Amino acid sequence: MSRILIVVQNLPVPFDRRVWLECKALLSAGHEVVVVCPKGKGDPGYAVIDSVQVYKYRPYAPGGSKASFVVEYVYSFLVTVWLTLRARRSGRFDVMQACNPPDIFWPLALLLRAIDGTVFVFDHHDLCPELYQSRFPGHTGPPLRALLFLERRTHRTARHVIATNESYRDIALTRGGKSAAEVTVVRTGPDPSRLTTVEPSPPLRRGRRYLAAYIGVMGPQDGVDIVVRAAAIVVHELGRDDIAFTLIGSGDCYDDLVALRNDLGLTGHVEFTGRIPDEQVRAILSTADIGLSPDPKNPLNDVSTMNKTMEYMAFELPVVAFDLRETRVSAGPAAVYVRPNDVREYATAIVELLDDEPGRARLGKAGRVRVEQELAWNHQQRAYLGVYAQVLSAARPGTRAGT
Repeated sequence: MSRILIVVQNLPVPFDRRVWLECKALLSAGHEVVVVCPKGKGDPGYAVIDSVQVYKYRPYAPGGSKASFVVEYVYSFLVTVWLTLRARRSGRFDVMQACNPPDIFWPLALLLRAIDGTVFVFDHHDLCPELYQSRFPGHTGPPLRALLFLERRTHRTARHVIATNESYRDIALTRGGKSAAEVTVVRTGPDPSRLTTVEPSPPLRRGRRYLAAYIGVMGPQDGVDIVVRAAAIVVHELGRDDIAFTLIGSGDCYDDLVALRNDLGLTGHVEFTGRIPDEQVRAILSTADIGLSPDPKNPLNDVSTMNKTMEYMAFELPVVAFDLRETRVSAGPAAVYVRPNDVREYATAIVELLDDEPGRARLGKAGRVRVEQELAWNHQQRAYLGVYAQVLSAARPGTRAGT
């Protein structure tokens, strides 16, 4: 049995669905799994969750400025090193898997390699340089060069890179300098056995005929403000008082989004739930008529896979999305695609799809079939475990992994 360390910085586990599915896959293959990640609200500092040992630290988020990210990342790195060494008291790690953002954990990988021969696997969730460009448009200079350096060092330190889609694989082969044999695509496939509909709950529509739902992070690059502005067009300009909007999740922009909702006179139409238990999420998505993927076109979103899109598809929800490269790869025939970043067209597409019941049924069915036959985690899990089989078997018999 191998001992695997997974390091995450931007989301707690098991709230990070991709990482949690990876943990369960590793357990099913007979490995011991240890996770270091930030705390969610009310989380203890240490817990064993379904046989996964989880060490958690209090997150530090001083704000959204460039300087605040540096402070946050330094803090996260230092506390992650401390918890990793604490977890190591129970035994050395055969493999360390770092999930980004940020791309700061390669020095920890070098340390564990030096003392234990630990193999480093990089699970590439986000393009940090493009994330920076999306948050701070037009900014280049030293910050961007630093992020490109960290990304390059992370790729080159890793024995193997797990890319979430083909666009990220191309980055690993070009900017990262990896060979084709060192990169494997493992999509963030939903688990259709968990994401299943339950009986719709009419009260969740709040007295209206239709329900449009959003689930996901609420950061500057996620476009949730577009949903709120589109709702204002739907309600105030198109005169549709029969549509309720429910927005699930949280993030850096949460308070600003609630304020925008209030300023636009939408308190009776747009509900923000914050982060809620899975049972409530399942009830809302089972009741909703459409799923909203408002990610605007920017350097990050155009080449990124949106988990929420595939979750909507698992719940047989037709999707309204901007026409982005990787969103089309994921959703295929399950979505209505809108000219990127056009709020008015997005609002119009919402109304037109809600008024087209046969079209909604057709798109929803196509999405569920696509999940079950191509995108589901059970299809991706084989590739994921194949990476571990490869890196662990590469260790010579009688020596430590990675030496």
